[in-house]
Amino acid sequence: MQRRSLALMLALPLAARAQPAWTPDRPIRLVVGFAPGGSTDVTARIVAQAISGGLGQSVLVENRTGAAGNLANEHVARSTPDGYSLVMGSMGTHATNQALYRNLPFHVVRDFAPVSLVALSACLLVVRANLPVQTTAELIARAKAEPGSLNCGIAGAGSSQHFAAALFEHQAGIRFTQVAYRGGAPAMADLVSGRLDVMFTPVVEAIEQVRSGQVRALGITRQARSAQLPDVPAVSEALPGYAFNSWLGVFAPAATPAPVVLRLSREISAALATPAVKARMEQLGYEVVGSTPEEFAAFQVAELPRVTELVRISGATVE
Repeated sequence: MQRRSLALMLALPLAARAQPAWTPDRPIRLVVGFAPGGSTDVTARIVAQAISGGLGQSVLVENRTGAAGNLANEHVARSTPDGYSLVMGSMGTHATNQALYRNLPFHVVRDFAPVSLVALSACLLVVRANLPVQTTAELIARAKAEPGSLNCGIAGAGSSQHFAAALFEHQAGIRFTQVAYRGGAPAMADLVSGRLDVMFTPVVEAIEQVRSGQVRALGITRQARSAQLPDVPAVSEALPGYAFNSWLGVFAPAATPAPVVLRLSREISAALATPAVKARMEQLGYEVVGSTPEEFAAFQVAELPRVTELVRISGATVE
């Protein structure tokens, strides 16, 4: 099923060239499955504003929260495939949930048309400001000497915080005491106040606290250091082979006409390449991408086995 969907997407540019270009004649909805102010919502609003001019129509962000993004996904999957209903997806909504939930009313590959991969998002390994460790190596040493003594905040089963921490524990041979929260914001608040010891949290959700000295960054989970935080080592410098990235991208309903998908993809990629938008995204800690539909389709399919393994390592489950 996944190979068939990918083959259809790979044929998309040829089909699109054979049809007239698409021009929207009314506003477009970009649906977000999470509350306003979160990283997915912030990214969606940047993209929506950036592509409105090129499309000649407003792109309106609509928040449909609930069920870890599944409500928004189902809504868009069932929407008319005409280019006017899109969803800002993520590794969580369009890969992890397929592995976590047994009875999803949609399939993340079969029921969506990938439009463009927007950005990659790493996590920061951060600790409370007064924790007496200064490096990732020191954190590992302390965790090995005192198994379970360090409290690690996670924002729910299968979240980036959960996966990044579980992969770190697995590869370092250590154990934290995981403390689950309903979201990244309350977990970060407890880390700042000293009630938590450590977190792996998306860069966009921690970069200001790091810059202000409220928490201490020991490492970044991308394979190399970030230009925005050049003094923060990659976690792999202390734990060779460790890397964790999440991602964000735009999807349309399956069966959206090829010219529509291609026009949307081109507008997103062009917007992401502009200096102002690129700088804004990088300021938030993202690695900006912008892709063709077929590139995004191949990327998503490759992500599914990786995420399934992360679910296994982490032991993530949902009720």
